[in-house]
Amino acid sequence: MDASFSQEADELENPEVERDEMAFDYLVVGAGPAGLACAIRLKQKHPGAHICVIEKASQPGMHSLAGAVIETAPLDALFDGWEENPPDVWVPVKVDEFSLLNAQGKTKLPLPPQARNHGNVITSVGALVAWLADKAEALEIEIYPGFPAQKALLENGQVVGVQTGDMGLDKAGQAKDAYQPGMNLKAKVTILAEGCRGSVSKQLIAHYALDKNSQPQTYGIGLKELWQLPEGRTTAGTVQHSIGWPLDQKTYGGSFLYHLENNQVAVGFVVGLDYQDPRFSPFDAFQQFKNHPSVKPLLEGGEIISSGARALVEGGWQSLPKLEMPGAILIGDAAGTLNVPKIKGIHTAMWSGIYAADHLAQHDSSKGWDETFRQSPVAKELHQVRNIRPGFQKGLWRGLINAAWQTITRGLWPGTMAHHADHSALKKLAEMTEQDRQWQETTLAPRDRLASVYFAATEHDEDQPVHLQVADTDICTSKCAQEYGNPCTKFCPANVYEMVEEDGEKRLQINAANCVHCKTCDIKDPYQIINWVPPEGGSGPNYRNL
Repeated sequence: MDASFSQEADELENPEVERDEMAFDYLVVGAGPAGLACAIRLKQKHPGAHICVIEKASQPGMHSLAGAVIETAPLDALFDGWEENPPDVWVPVKVDEFSLLNAQGKTKLPLPPQARNHGNVITSVGALVAWLADKAEALEIEIYPGFPAQKALLENGQVVGVQTGDMGLDKAGQAKDAYQPGMNLKAKVTILAEGCRGSVSKQLIAHYALDKNSQPQTYGIGLKELWQLPEGRTTAGTVQHSIGWPLDQKTYGGSFLYHLENNQVAVGFVVGLDYQDPRFSPFDAFQQFKNHPSVKPLLEGGEIISSGARALVEGGWQSLPKLEMPGAILIGDAAGTLNVPKIKGIHTAMWSGIYAADHLAQHDSSKGWDETFRQSPVAKELHQVRNIRPGFQKGLWRGLINAAWQTITRGLWPGTMAHHADHSALKKLAEMTEQDRQWQETTLAPRDRLASVYFAATEHDEDQPVHLQVADTDICTSKCAQEYGNPCTKFCPANVYEMVEEDGEKRLQINAANCVHCKTCDIKDPYQIINWVPPEGGSGPNYRNL
């Protein structure tokens, strides 16, 4: 166990502050697909159970971002007749395309079996989450938006709940007139469904050494925009995926266009955060994709409605930590259940929540959940494709050949390839020559990161503690500047990190109000000195149908 966790928790706790306490049978941290599916299934199994779901966003779905083409089987397991009143964004897939891009054009490729979407649906994960939240409240499940979990509560080595964040602190951490201390929420079992790189999940994984027998987790950053286009541009139900340009051969990632109804299209770009070049900017690569000859004619003359960014967990089977600890369990992307080759994680997240609810309904304890999940169909799904994502560490073409082999053999090859921590993959400036990426002038909006932040509708009270904690800013102005050229100013899609000059000296300026909660900085910082913690409740982006 990490002994520093208890010390840190003691330092955060102010003994002079009186905190209200509430007790529940089950406490779910995170109102995403996994958390809500778990809460709903639990309530169906135990109608008398007292279940609480807390969420850091101002409303369920406001911080939710994903592709999203989904498999609907988990909905069938939860609700009879749900198809009669589906979520607001709901378009059955009719056409599937897969292409290789170069700077001048594209070549259509055979569709990978894992990425075939017959029977699947294009949706907005935000709309899906809002729909699930309504279903949960109809079952009398208590949902509290605007309540971020700040830290876990431990008693005698067991998780007994979480403490929510204080409200009304100024930048110096002092109480303002409207100060409200966070609450202590306790439960027999705490279900951590915070999504990718959850802050409390991260604390507890370290504290209980849950990842000691697993590979390092690996991540991607996903950037997405929703566009309103002129009449006749889109064909509702069309799903287009692509790989290649503007990424180089050594950088994992791809792009998508999902055609919705009412002349709208979802445009997205994903980059593996194990990329090597410290000069590389995922946001700028996304803008290049939008200006590609095969994409620009679709978007030109249209208007952007909303935009956002989010880290996604890509490690799969070999990076799953142990999913249980005394008094708590991990589910969904907090555990790492996304299926990368399928380009899908919502169905696996929801299934993990359903399986967890079934386990808790039978045993009423976190004990045994890890084994239960590893024997589940989702675990078998992840095991079968475990060697596809790490195969791309040696480049695009070797990755594609390996993916084909793994698909043909259905993952029966006995070995399991290793991952590496994403921050360790970043090379120093002296180790790399600057690449000619054949990037072109971009003309489609938004052309810079500040404009993109506007379309994310992100809101933070400027006078609150900075939630992007940098342990040693001297490293930023010395070692990091010299060795890596301050990559935080490039990998952050929201211009949070900025090197400014004052009196002839540079310093790091943190524009915390811009943050869209993607958590890329927490993952990719080469020195691992950035710690993302939740800001004041309700702060952050307000995504619209992303």
